[in-house]
Amino acid sequence: MNPSPQTPPQPSRPPCRRWLRRAVLCLAALVVLVAAFYAEEDWRGARAWNQYRQSIEARGESLDLRTYIPKPVPDDQNFLATPFLKALFPTNAGEAMSDDILTNDIWFGANKNITQTNISKDWGRLHFTDLVAWQLAFSTLQNGPLDYKQSFETTNTSLAARAAAAPAVLAGMEPDAAVFAELRAASARQYSVCPVPYDLEDLTPKVMHHQIDLIRICQRLNLEGCAELAAGQSDNATADVKLMFSLAESFKSESYFTSYLARRTCLRWVIQPVWEGLAEHRWNDAQLQELQRRFMACDFPGEMYQSLKAERAYQVFMADQIKKEGLFFEVNAWPPASASARRIWEKALPCAGRVIPAGWYDQQKLKNCRVFEAQYIGLVDFKAKKVSTRNAPPDTDKSDEQFRSSSLRDSILHSNPSLMLPYYDPVNFTAAVSQTTANQAALACALERYRLANGQFPKTLDALTPQFIAHPPNDVITGQPYKYRLAANGQFILYSVGWNEKDDGGVPGKELFDKTQGDWVWEYPAE
Repeated sequence: MNPSPQTPPQPSRPPCRRWLRRAVLCLAALVVLVAAFYAEEDWRGARAWNQYRQSIEARGESLDLRTYIPKPVPDDQNFLATPFLKALFPTNAGEAMSDDILTNDIWFGANKNITQTNISKDWGRLHFTDLVAWQLAFSTLQNGPLDYKQSFETTNTSLAARAAAAPAVLAGMEPDAAVFAELRAASARQYSVCPVPYDLEDLTPKVMHHQIDLIRICQRLNLEGCAELAAGQSDNATADVKLMFSLAESFKSESYFTSYLARRTCLRWVIQPVWEGLAEHRWNDAQLQELQRRFMACDFPGEMYQSLKAERAYQVFMADQIKKEGLFFEVNAWPPASASARRIWEKALPCAGRVIPAGWYDQQKLKNCRVFEAQYIGLVDFKAKKVSTRNAPPDTDKSDEQFRSSSLRDSILHSNPSLMLPYYDPVNFTAAVSQTTANQAALACALERYRLANGQFPKTLDALTPQFIAHPPNDVITGQPYKYRLAANGQFILYSVGWNEKDDGGVPGKELFDKTQGDWVWEYPAE
């Protein structure tokens, strides 16, 4: 009996081929998942961003930074293109800024040592400039540099003492006379635009370079104006105050929130000589009319709105730049410990930025815009010049579903404006303080004009209209007229209810614009 034939054994499939097949299938599945993830993230981000962008454009606003760049103007029509001011603007982003841009080393040396009265914080009240301290500092500087610990502050701010010190102070300011004369002549020009080529990829260093310099010029003019008033030279003081106004107004064309803050700082220096001239009745009616007109033209809430819209567009631009160039912005902000690691990051970050889903950039732009808007929407009525004292929410996106799981995205794309804004006062507080300062100064000028015409201040603010002021400004916090009453010494007390929204009867807080207690008061010392 023949044995049945046996089936020959089949060769087994090599294990490596089985694993290769599985790996290919896994890789394909991974590619599909990654593609789906990118598609979903890109769709979600683009959809949310386009909806937001369309809503903004429907309001007639723009998210394109180029729309906020001023058009160039001829130098002979541009205040900032006068030879001295034009030299303040760097020709390249790496150009260093000098400690002081004027030639008056005497003022610069004295300014570092004098403990000046802080006009925003001094027991809630304005005080006269300590001209005696400046005279002592100028005199001491004639014998060499000052010790940085040396203080010249005095308490002798009577009119007689200040009048006696004024000639020496004015003599110390003489080295700046030629520059001031040049600026006064140029201030009549129609425009004030930074005389630099606006390069979107290298914009900030060039345009923001001059802000501290213009503030320093206002500081010098402030001292000179106060000395001129003490010396009885009100015409010269008027010219200095008008120049300070022109310097402050030169920031209006710049699309930066820091430019807005610089304008506010310049206004604070303007207020000091104006207040001193009003306290001692140094201004005549024509001068008061000019000062009143300049203060009434101030619209700090409106200017803030323009600057915030420009900053919002800048955040959009920055996100687009990161998308285009890679994550190069963060290398300097967060340098690794070693030079070799830093070089690795410098090469890796741009590559990483290019593989991030495009939708993440769209989501980041939306988040940035919303964080900016949370600082002012519902808190500042820009048209009515009315401000709410409520606090802005710390982060409006915490309850937004599309941002609930965005920690990874935020850790990579953290060009977030919320990192910048906490360094400043809340924008509604900033707007309230700036506009209150301008409003009270305008009303004080109208009150002084009434006193010149009638020999005394009026019993109520209603007596000012329409002869001395056509449309009196209202308190930016309440929307109602400012509080006003005559004082026993023949002066008056003019005040806003302040940030606590409570009428404290004209009693100030610890600071001139206190956030927690007291009213915001404009008053003069007893005669």
